Amino acid sequence: MVLNPAILAAPANVSGVRLKSPPPLLEAEGVSKRFGSALALDDVSFRLEPGSVHALLGENGAGKSTLVKCIMGFYHADSGQVRVAGQPIAPKSPRDAQRHGIGMVYQHFTLVENMSVLENLVLARADVPRLIDWQEERKSIDAFMAGMPFRLPPDKLVRQLAAGEKQKLEIIKQLYLGSRIVILDEPTSVLTPQEADEILGLLRQMAHDGQVSVAMITHKFREVTAFADQVTVLRRGRLAGSGRTSELSPEAMAEMMVGQEELPRGAFERHRIEARDSLLRIDRLTADDDIGLPVLDEVSLEVAPGEIVGIAGVSGNGQDELVEVLAGQRPGKGGSIHIAGAKYVATRATLHAQRVRLLPEAPLRNACVAHMTVAENIGFRSFDAPGFTFLRWLVSRGKLRKRAREAVHEYRIKTPSVDTEIGALSGGNVQRAVLARELSGDVALLIAANPCFGLDFAAVNEIRSRIVEARNGGAGVLLVSTDLEEIFALSDRILVMSEGRIVYSAKASDANLADVGRHMAGWSEPSEARAG
Repeated sequence: MVLNPAILAAPANVSGVRLKSPPPLLEAEGVSKRFGSALALDDVSFRLEPGSVHALLGENGAGKSTLVKCIMGFYHADSGQVRVAGQPIAPKSPRDAQRHGIGMVYQHFTLVENMSVLENLVLARADVPRLIDWQEERKSIDAFMAGMPFRLPPDKLVRQLAAGEKQKLEIIKQLYLGSRIVILDEPTSVLTPQEADEILGLLRQMAHDGQVSVAMITHKFREVTAFADQVTVLRRGRLAGSGRTSELSPEAMAEMMVGQEELPRGAFERHRIEARDSLLRIDRLTADDDIGLPVLDEVSLEVAPGEIVGIAGVSGNGQDELVEVLAGQRPGKGGSIHIAGAKYVATRATLHAQRVRLLPEAPLRNACVAHMTVAENIGFRSFDAPGFTFLRWLVSRGKLRKRAREAVHEYRIKTPSVDTEIGALSGGNVQRAVLARELSGDVALLIAANPCFGLDFAAVNEIRSRIVEARNGGAGVLLVSTDLEEIFALSDRILVMSEGRIVYSAKASDANLADVGRHMAGWSEPSEARAG
């Protein structure tokens, strides 16, 4: 996409209000944070220069959100220090961070939909009077809006605003509250490309004019290179590199993000499966995202029986939506899906008939009912099948419990009882329970999305072993994961998705990390070609 030169020009004093002093320097030095046995941040340092835009880049789970939450007071760092203008601070909450001039715009809107723009701004303050003089507040807001690069009608209800206007309001709210340091968490995830360019361009202008400093968490390399002055890259909770974006190519940033070391390949015992016709065939599939923008761009791929096809990519490039289409959670707009030559439309009956199983990300949210029992959740796929019912429609709870006890033993699910609510189990045991349900019976195709995200080593090893067992038994597996170690360890063939398209395909034995990382960054030409 061609960027608007007018947005990128960054003229001085864009808002019409020149503040007397630049925003303060923000530093985080040697920050570490543990959650139980998991080390989320390991001695990470970060420096946001006054009047600059600084991007935080990294894969899912790299530690970006944990770092900014330590700065904002959501979390208390186990070690390290945060400083503003050279003075140590230890905010206990986001409101406490606000007192130091630090504000955050979250990925999901925090606005009250049935209140007006004016009401949302006034009620966000810490010093709201018991009796509000709305006439005076309106005058104050009008004067404030006159100095902003983007303006919104004060009396308009938030629910009447477009997504881009809501994001503008979130930013205006932080400026209204006096934030000189603004942290953005995936600020463009709900915006059109044009809205994203407009908002990031205006923020960059304000930063270069000395009004604010901006730190933004993003997974989009294009936004980093177009709008950020500096970038810090995190990988697995550690600082992987940093520098000025003018001196770093997308390829260099991708290398920081994924590393240079070779990842383990085929770490699990695999049976050789003779080549057969494709089991899953997706041909030129298209789909829109939640706000009606194209998110899948003619995706085509195949999975054979006894093959694990891994899809790698930076989160937000269409992988989630692809899984949702296959799971029946999102309609496809164009193209076709076939399983074993038969047209596939994701309904419960079709999933049964075509022997398709799903292991979604965050199973407690996407594959379970938290307040129902382990036995009931394991029985979702078979409760109405012969053997589990009597008089054709009454469910035999005794048989469901028996089946659940067998699954608990076979999959080593740690639970006090099969009658325990599944929401009370650890993440690894919830995932084992879902896997036990999905791999019961004859499985032709398993679709697994980030199956081990956030789990401990024992659970990861168990779940990956079960996935390979399904593959060795002749099932085709489509593995969608943001964990490259997992992709390289499990896959027979590796694909990369970028901007809603499949941009790379190779046998796992032939794939290398540099090529995968470069394609994840949206940069597909080899280095020599670019140099020429």
